[in-house]
This record gives sequence, structure tokens and C-alpha cells, in this order.
Amino acid sequence: MSNKSDLIVGLDIGTTKICAVVGELQESGFVDIVGVGENDSTGLRKGVVVNIEQTVQSIRKAVENAELMAGCEINAVYVGIAGSHIMGINSHGVIAVKGGEVARHDVERAIDAARAVAIPADREVIHILPQEYIVDAQRGIADPLGMAGVRLEVKVHIVTGAVSSAQNIIRSCRRSGLEVADIALESLASAKAVLTEEEREIGVALVDLGGGTTDIAIFANDAIKHTAVLAIGGQNLSNDIAFGLRTPVGSAERIKIKYGCALADMVRSNEFIEVPSVGGREPRRLSRQVLAEICEPRMEEILYLVDQTLTKSGYKDLIGAGVVLTGGASLICGCQELGEQIFNLPTRIGYPRDVGGLKDVVNSPKYSTAVGLLRYGAEREAGGQKKFAARGSETGVFNAVLARMKKWFKDVS
Repeated sequence: MSNKSDLIVGLDIGTTKICAVVGELQESGFVDIVGVGENDSTGLRKGVVVNIEQTVQSIRKAVENAELMAGCEINAVYVGIAGSHIMGINSHGVIAVKGGEVARHDVERAIDAARAVAIPADREVIHILPQEYIVDAQRGIADPLGMAGVRLEVKVHIVTGAVSSAQNIIRSCRRSGLEVADIALESLASAKAVLTEEEREIGVALVDLGGGTTDIAIFANDAIKHTAVLAIGGQNLSNDIAFGLRTPVGSAERIKIKYGCALADMVRSNEFIEVPSVGGREPRRLSRQVLAEICEPRMEEILYLVDQTLTKSGYKDLIGAGVVLTGGASLICGCQELGEQIFNLPTRIGYPRDVGGLKDVVNSPKYSTAVGLLRYGAEREAGGQKKFAARGSETGVFNAVLARMKKWFKDVS
């Protein structure tokens, strides 16, 4: 196996599946997909590692499958983090500009002032994402460098998470023989994979319907405005189906993917499905309408909770481009139509975009996070600072984040 230095790997450690996507960085900054590996996840609950040994085994199998397809050896990964412990807050920093012209160190000082918020000892900053700069009351500035002024303000979105959760992710990767190049919030990674620049500019809500969590990110004016994680996802629906149809959870998962429907009205009364029984009993033939009547209330609950989160954030009125649903659970028939009913906004299903190579292999919402992590890593390594998720990453703040990452690595070594 070759060990190419221009290969980047995104590793999505999810509640129901672990997925590794290998990409090759081109000179143009474009990424070609060269390998994909996937395996069932058994060591996580609600996006958080609860059994390191099982997680390590699942990571190894997924990475081995990706290595086999790509014909390479994987040593380092960009990994996602999620879970109900994730919290996002907006902050504001103000400084006086020295010399009458905004310089790099002024931007660093402004962001440092904005990050001076009280954070509990058991939490760490994962991202500091500038939303806009204000120079002498002139708002909406994306890059203030070189501008004349005496007062610089910055509005930022700070994402924090539990230190222990981040350390357990790093420890699982380390025990799998992998170095962690960086950790990124999964909803931000998914946004990189599925959102268009026009949507981020007009205003859009990304909703990543995962197995154990539902991740939300709101963008407007090409900047992140709000992030949230709900501890509910597709696994809850699988458990409902297993209980309601009296079938094993594994069978319920397959039935959900193949026959599930989020709107009972979309299912014809003459459609039937075969349902495996438990305890060695004979399979049963049931109406698909029964399955839809189990799916609809749970999907309705998940999307209603999302709608509540959008409303409470205070940014729902800014979502001119509507809602983009992605993640494995968004593949359920009728999910888009139900979303439009609940959100009362244009809704679409988000697929990974703007990648080359084996793009047909990852052309599914369930790969959005892994492909997004790949693009996140590509931007870091190419030095291309994308505005909506990496503003300020050339500053001392980014160096501080790297120092914090090194501390995490040291703590788990």
C-alpha cells in the first residue's frame, strides 16, 4: 500500500455507522474521492462514546475498508464531534485600533476579547467562528484588514463541548492507530458538503438527521448564526418500529430504510411488507400503512423539535432559502414533504456536492458529514480559508486552538 501525503481522510464517528472517506487534494483545491469505508457503530450512544473498545473495532473496520478501496495507508484523520453536550453561544468583542489602520494583530485582539466569556472547567472551545466585523460603526465587513478606523468590533459564534467527549474520540482514534489532525463540529462539516454559497448568503438552516442526534446549523449573510444538537435521531425511529412491529432492531433498521414513510397519506392501502419475527417465529405479512403510522409520529416529533429550536434561536425569520435536511434519516420517503408542512419553509434533501472522483459512491445524505470533514481538512491543508467556517484561522486564535488540541492529545496519550 502506498502512503501518499496529499491524501486527506474524513472520519464520521456516528451513533449507528462509522464512515471513512479518503480524498486526494488537487492543485486547484478540488478534492477527488478515492476511497470509502463503512461499518456499523456499536460503541456510541447519542453521538457520545460509551464503549471505547467497541468504537475502536468499528473504526478499524471502516478504515480498513477505505484503505482497501483507495489502495493506501491511512495515518491521520479529520474527525467530527456531536452530542447533546455541544453548546453554541454568540459573543462580541471591541478594541481600539492602534495606528489608525486595522492590522492582523488588531483582528487577533478583537477575537480574543470576544472569546473572553465564562466557560465551565469541564468544557473546551471547539470553534471560534467570526460572523462579522464592525469598523467605526460600519457593519457587515467580512475582512477588515487594511481598513482605516479607530474602533474594531467583532461578532463571533463560539462552539464548546465536553472535554471528556473530545478526549474519548481522540483516544478511540489513537487506539485504532490513527492521529487526529483536527476535530470539527459535525453540523458545520455537513454544511460544507451540502450547502450552496447562495443559500448561506440568503439564510438557510441545515438539519443533519443522524442516528443518535439531530444537528442544526443556521447561516445568514454567509456567516454561522446558531448551532444546536438534539439528542434524538433515526435510532429512535428504528426502536419504535422494532417495538411496534415486534421485530429485531436490525430488521427494523432495514425495514425503515427500504419501506419507511414519514407521511401515512403517501402510502397506498394495497402495499404490503414482510416483517421478520422474534424467537424463530415465521415472518408476517403486514400493511405498509401500519409502518407509516409508526414512522409519522416520530418523524413529526423530531422535525417539530427542530422547528422549536429554529424559533427559539431568533433567526427563523432570516432563513430565506429554507431548510436543508441531510443525514441518513432524511432518506425516509416523505421526509421533505413533512418538513415543508412543519417548518412552513422551502425544504430540500441535501446531497454531498462539489467533489470529484468516486462521487457516485458518496452520493447519499448519509455521507454528508464524512465528505464535509474531508473538505474541512482539504481547506486546512490547502490553506484556502473559506469564509463561513474558517474566518480568522490564520490568526493567533487558530494557533490557540491548535495549542488546545495538542493539550487534548497530551491528556489522552
